[in-house]
Amino acid sequence: MTAKQRLRADMLRRRDAFRGVFAPDPAPFLALARPGMVVASYVAVGNEADPAPLHDAARAAGARLALPHTVSRAEPIRFLAWDGGPLEPGPFGLRQPPAEAPELAPDVVLAPLVGFDRRGNRLGWGAGHYDRAFATLPDARRIGVAWSVQETALEPDAWDVPLHAVVTEKEWIAI
Repeated sequence: MTAKQRLRADMLRRRDAFRGVFAPDPAPFLALARPGMVVASYVAVGNEADPAPLHDAARAAGARLALPHTVSRAEPIRFLAWDGGPLEPGPFGLRQPPAEAPELAPDVVLAPLVGFDRRGNRLGWGAGHYDRAFATLPDARRIGVAWSVQETALEPDAWDVPLHAVVTEKEWIAI
């Protein structure tokens, strides 16, 4: 097991042991939101911090929502329109829009985190889905969503794309 795999396992244990309510202050998010913009988010799996309050804020601001759609670890994720309707089961326990939903280019991406630091570095699941997506969306605001217990020291790899902010149940961390 590599150091990064050990860190990932430790962070997942921390996350899964944590019990809290994810109700962040929506003001920093609403300052970004505008009618017609596209906010890509996700549906929480297990004990991931649930971005649903940010979905509500985005909709209230007139933004459109998109969710990731994936078919395998090797294939890139696509962000597909989601109007709040039914989702289909996807790989890795994900719930995602149907494959025929329109693909949207996000202005903001809310990304689930395994770990993060205050320099904008993120630790994900290790498949590189979000790093590859971020590389194709250089102008999108990248906001990590996590529990505060997921903060740790990280050394980024050359391919890691930093976040612009992280939101936890306690605070917004602008990078």
